[in-house]
Amino acid sequence: MYLGIDLGTSGVKALLMDDAQRIVGSANGALDVSRPHMGWSEQAPADWIRATRQAVSALKAEHPQELAAVKGIGLSGQMHGATLLDARDDVLRPCILWNDTRSFAEAEKLDADPRFRKITGNIVFPGFTAPKLAWVKNNEPELFAKVAKVLLPKDYLRLWLTGEHISEMSDSAGTSWLDVAGRRWSPELLAATDLDEGQMPRLVEGSERAGMLRAELAAEWGMSSGVVIAGGAGDNAASACGMGTVRPGHAFASLGTSGVLFAANGAYLPNPESAVHTFCHALPETWHQMGVILAATDSLNWLAGITGRSASELTGELGDALHAPSGVTFLPYISGERTPHNDAAIRGVFSGLDRESDRAALTQAVLEGVAFAFRDSLEALAAAGTTLTRVTAIGGGSRSRYWLKAIATALGLPVDLPADGDFGAAFGAARLGLIAAEAADPFAVCTAPATAETIEPDTALADTYAEAYGRYRALYPAVRSTM
Repeated sequence: MYLGIDLGTSGVKALLMDDAQRIVGSANGALDVSRPHMGWSEQAPADWIRATRQAVSALKAEHPQELAAVKGIGLSGQMHGATLLDARDDVLRPCILWNDTRSFAEAEKLDADPRFRKITGNIVFPGFTAPKLAWVKNNEPELFAKVAKVLLPKDYLRLWLTGEHISEMSDSAGTSWLDVAGRRWSPELLAATDLDEGQMPRLVEGSERAGMLRAELAAEWGMSSGVVIAGGAGDNAASACGMGTVRPGHAFASLGTSGVLFAANGAYLPNPESAVHTFCHALPETWHQMGVILAATDSLNWLAGITGRSASELTGELGDALHAPSGVTFLPYISGERTPHNDAAIRGVFSGLDRESDRAALTQAVLEGVAFAFRDSLEALAAAGTTLTRVTAIGGGSRSRYWLKAIATALGLPVDLPADGDFGAAFGAARLGLIAAEAADPFAVCTAPATAETIEPDTALADTYAEAYGRYRALYPAVRSTM
């Protein structure tokens, strides 16, 4: 058996998989996000441990014998978070999360230093880890002076699991400190934020061994000694491993809290001016590109919260058939914007409202706005040299057939739905646990699932969607000019 642990923003998922890659069971532990000021987003690392214990304990209650047979554990996690530890490995402050935008001024300053884009292949985004440390230095200098280690969220879980400070390439590529082509820390970039390699974890590939489960936890969970912990991956690279998106030309669209258009590459292909992320993949000698939407299902959940309806009730009101855009346009920038504008200060907008704009019109505009944000990422990937012919949909939002039709039509690409199964980040993490424990061939393990159905673009609405996308594109500069 192999265990995948995915530390998300809203919860921890633990997934148990056997040696034939059949999912035996899964369980979750809930998490909350603290937002003490506008643009801030934080979590207490102790809550990650609590939620992980909750999830694994639930698995143990349902599958004690299977959990006892675990040989490898893989980790996946939300990226970019700054978990700051002192010399005793005590947490110094709440972790500053991926969707926290407080460090926009520090990010702009670092991005103006040409070394960052040259070495990392990426814009320095406010959500990345390096500008967060610069913010801490500027605003909490006494705390910054105590920082002995900086860990990404899943790697703090690893510290608890193994007692070791270790990270891997895919997650570390999102810090703005990694030489992404060379797959190593950049002393030059660390020095630019008054840090050094001694404050960073040791690096491995995501499919390599990265510590062993501590005896106390093995006993608590009923496991044997010698359980291997894999390097693991950032959540999107882990999802790619779960989806088999590991070879050039393969791509997926993730409709989760955030949205991601992810393409695997066999070479390092940076183009930071397009605001596309170019990161190491979780497997050796592979890279990937992705465009990111900071609020995908989060936009729909926001609308659900203020209308007093569930997300499924809102999408259900639209029916099954795709509607022509109504003229109401939504910018899904409620947490800022990543690809292609890199604008932490911009916020969401409804435009074109009239007296006939009811709840369904707002829901339709939100779904279309996120679909057009995926189109923005597709255009940015094309500018970075990656051409896609189809994508596979994953994430909670992919349960909405209407939303998938809107995305297929906005992209002008077929959208594949995988056969029944859980192919997300926790499954990808479990696959990495298998590879590390058994020294298996990564590409033989990380295969793609069968396609259950393909959603084709609605060609009858192609022109009206193109017009609506034009309105969407024109809205951002109009709003930005008023700020």
